[in-house]
Amino acid sequence: MLLTVPITAASPAPRMPRRPAVPTTGSMPGIKAFTAAVLGGIGSIPGAMLGGIMLGIIEIFAKAYISTQLANAIVFAVLIIVLLVKPAGLLGKQLKEKV
Repeated sequence: MLLTVPITAASPAPRMPRRPAVPTTGSMPGIKAFTAAVLGGIGSIPGAMLGGIMLGIIEIFAKAYISTQLANAIVFAVLIIVLLVKPAGLLGKQLKEKV
C-alpha cells in the first residue's frame, strides 16, 4: 500500500507535457460508455455488455472500411436506428407504467 499510491500518482507524469489536461479530456469515453448502455438496454447488465461489444465492433469496422473521421457519427447513427426500431434497447424490457 505504501508503494502503490506514489507509483499510481506519478504514472501520468511522463505524458503531461504531450497531452495537457483540459475540462473535456474524458468526455468521449463517457459518452461512448453511456451509448453502449443505451444500445444494450438500460437496466440490463448483459445488454450493456453486448452494447459495448457491438459499439466496439461497429466503430472498428467504420474506421477500417468507411472513414476514421466519421466513425463516431456512424456509431451514433446506429444507436438512433436501434432506438427507433427497439426503444428499450437490444436486451431491454418494456416496462408498463402504473399511474
